[in-house]
Amino acid sequence: MAINCQSQLHRHPVGLLDVLEQAAADPQQAPRLSMGLSPTLLSLLSNVELSRRFGPWLAVRQQLLHRAPAQHTAAANDLAERLERAATAWQTCGGNLLPRFRRLQEAGVLDLLTCAATHGYLPLLRDCPEAVRAQLLTAVREHERLLGVRPQGIWLPECAYYEGLDRQLVSCGLRYAILDAHGLLHGQPRPRYGVYAPICTPAGMAFFARDSESTLPVWSARDGYPGQASYREFHRDLGWDLPAEELESRGIGCPRPLGLKLHRVSGRQCRLEDKQPYQPGEASATAVADARHYLRGRAEQLSALDGAMQRPPLLVAPFDAELFGHWWFEGPQFLAGVFKQAHQCGVALITLRESLSRGDNLQLCQPSPSSWGQGGYHNYWLNDSNAWVIPQWHRASRAMVERVNRGVASAADRDLLNQAGRELLLAQSSDWSFILRAGTTTELARERIERHLSRFWCLMEALDQGTSPPPEWLAAISREDSLFPRLNAADWATPARRLSASTD
Repeated sequence: MAINCQSQLHRHPVGLLDVLEQAAADPQQAPRLSMGLSPTLLSLLSNVELSRRFGPWLAVRQQLLHRAPAQHTAAANDLAERLERAATAWQTCGGNLLPRFRRLQEAGVLDLLTCAATHGYLPLLRDCPEAVRAQLLTAVREHERLLGVRPQGIWLPECAYYEGLDRQLVSCGLRYAILDAHGLLHGQPRPRYGVYAPICTPAGMAFFARDSESTLPVWSARDGYPGQASYREFHRDLGWDLPAEELESRGIGCPRPLGLKLHRVSGRQCRLEDKQPYQPGEASATAVADARHYLRGRAEQLSALDGAMQRPPLLVAPFDAELFGHWWFEGPQFLAGVFKQAHQCGVALITLRESLSRGDNLQLCQPSPSSWGQGGYHNYWLNDSNAWVIPQWHRASRAMVERVNRGVASAADRDLLNQAGRELLLAQSSDWSFILRAGTTTELARERIERHLSRFWCLMEALDQGTSPPPEWLAAISREDSLFPRLNAADWATPARRLSASTD
């Protein structure tokens, strides 16, 4: 069975790392996890300023826990201990988590995947193939820079696929990815083993499919474990309950969620104001029991498949990593229970990369266009709320390609073109389209898209006119949008001109 997690841009995976390291240190366990670390997350984790601010951020929350009502003492004390351990671990590793990820990969515990550079929704960028290639090459380069090895696997943004993407992936050195079930089940020809074995395209790209039976109990609060009454309630937060003046005295301008949650779910129909105090011991025991229940279900599923297949069946269960510790506070404890009990329940854990290294023959198949978003295809990122941005992406991408193909005359022009590439990548983030469709903080999403595109066009105008942007402005945007230090504008060159357009 393969378990896969994708880390999101702003979620801190300390709890998940602790679970993995503790399981790896136990000779009785064999933890395995394929995990996607997006290039933007890697940039955040390697940012010195953000690392410096994390300690004070924790300290404020530790102080506020002392203001929790008396009926929440047990939950507050437990959370305070967790924050203290997080602070100690942060100091021990010098605020740099990346070596811990590298060590787990070297030990075979983690199989680290990349993502598109800024989580660009690739099917909507396909009109300009060079734009897709730039998203991929930038990601591969950043992964290698920060983790020391070139990635072979990729978590496609939203698991979204279009015809021919496999050739682009292979050309960038990538070899395997995950799709939603219908990406394989609607493939040509239909895979003999359905979602229970990977397939390979004629271009040489392997694809795995999500098994809904293995994922539903874990991610669904309505039909699965996260909705258990004893688990911590996500939506009730101490930041809403404390007096505004208390928050202001700590430098927090207004009531808002702080990550300090002291209530339990209490029941699926329980109103938010009626939630009961969280009991950490009871929740931990539930997580262990749920892990055992989950593994027994997978063992039964694998046993039934084993008699119908001529190769070992594989269950692929992909999740957003924010499920484990953010949306579902006990998620890391659940995973710890899975790692500890897997062997006794008769379930072998394996990474995607390990499963391919077994040498099993893979059926040749062309996957179907698909995603794991609402509706299963591309409509969540292409609808009346966000379609306006796609022509702007296309126009900017084609301008970038045309300018790169003309070459650069100086190091200064190269720097301007590289910065234009950063702005374009940032404008292409699918998170903005998602926010526009969801209807949350839509003004922020629109402003960020327009900001990055405006900066892009200012840089392109300076290049076309042979002028230099105002030094203060250029210094400000270079400082603010400084991710991907090895970005290479030549990635946007058309293949026949890529060598001559190199800006290395």
